[in-house]
Amino acid sequence: MSHTHSVNAPLARAPDIAVRRATARDAKRLTRLVRTSRAYEGPYAPMVDGYRVGPDYIETHEVYAAVSADDDRVLGFYALILDPPELDLMFVADGAQGLGIGRRLATHLTDRARAAGLTEVRVVSHPPSEGFYRSVGAEPLGTVPANPPAVCWDRPELVLTVR
Repeated sequence: MSHTHSVNAPLARAPDIAVRRATARDAKRLTRLVRTSRAYEGPYAPMVDGYRVGPDYIETHEVYAAVSADDDRVLGFYALILDPPELDLMFVADGAQGLGIGRRLATHLTDRARAAGLTEVRVVSHPPSEGFYRSVGAEPLGTVPANPPAVCWDRPELVLTVR
């Protein structure tokens, strides 16, 4: 398996995608995806500066990666916390935007939540991502106020009902 691809290099074609449980060996690739995400440029950059998705985090949470079936390139991932039920992280590589990876991850998330016996999952969204979460069925609950210095902007709070 080659792991030399840049996480944000554009894809020439839509790859065959597999969603699999992330392993400790994925930690560096997931961290790189978070830290280099264009969604966190400008005023949002401090939020991911120095952020780390460590092996310990991957081993203790429900973390799933969408990977290219050809070469195991990480195209996106999410982390589900079961108690209390909350989507902790969801990222899609810049080069894989618009290929349906986020929707595929959201469907997988709902399936995992259902299998775990959950009826809903809380989502505290990155403000520019609120539209995406609404498009996959999340309903707005309100706003989580800014909490400087870590988070300097209000964030939409939504709930994804598991059917």
